[in-house]
Amino acid sequence: MKAINPPRFRLRRKVKEYLSAGPADSGINRQGTRKNKIKSEIREWTESIIIALILALVIRQFVVQAFKIPTGSMRMTLIEGDRILVNKFIYGAEVPFVGIRLPAFRQPQRGDVVVFRYPEDPKKDFIKRLVALPGETLEIRNGSIYINGILNKDQFIHNRYYYNRPESDFGKEGQIIKVPENSFYVLGDNSSSSRDSRYWGFVPKKNVLGKAMVVYWPPDRIRVIR
Repeated sequence: MKAINPPRFRLRRKVKEYLSAGPADSGINRQGTRKNKIKSEIREWTESIIIALILALVIRQFVVQAFKIPTGSMRMTLIEGDRILVNKFIYGAEVPFVGIRLPAFRQPQRGDVVVFRYPEDPKKDFIKRLVALPGETLEIRNGSIYINGILNKDQFIHNRYYYNRPESDFGKEGQIIKVPENSFYVLGDNSSSSRDSRYWGFVPKKNVLGKAMVVYWPPDRIRVIR
């Protein structure tokens, strides 16, 4: 005769089966929790990277941008290989695609070392020293700069020798040049080896990107640009 288990024994068996199944179910839940945690961490990292990239682009466009000096046209203020930071908000940073500028803290001044889009090829960025302002007349005479007929004694301009260039259109000996409105006349500090306003004329104000602030690399060249 087949034995029949009493109800209490059947109940006890089902409880044991339920308890034995518990750990397996808990393992599945723990695995799901780990996956969710990994997904959450990946999402947080992705969001952080995107935010960092957006901030970097905003800073580069509107606040400060790094440049590398490729030539010796600004020796000895700047030499080949110097890496510099350029203040873009001081003159009013340009808003991309719409052609307008943010409000400026001040206008470019004589003696500023400025970075600008090369008028003959706006895809290239040049760096020179601003020498003459809109509406002024300029003459290079015996290596010195005369503004409106008066010898300029700005400490960052007067202590350099500027060469006349007979082959140039804006720097011949005895030539008096009138700077148009909304434009600037710029020269390299290394006048004997600089292609500047003497050759290609004036920098439109809209082409000016910012003021060179500091050399940050290499370490032995770290300095404020004056």
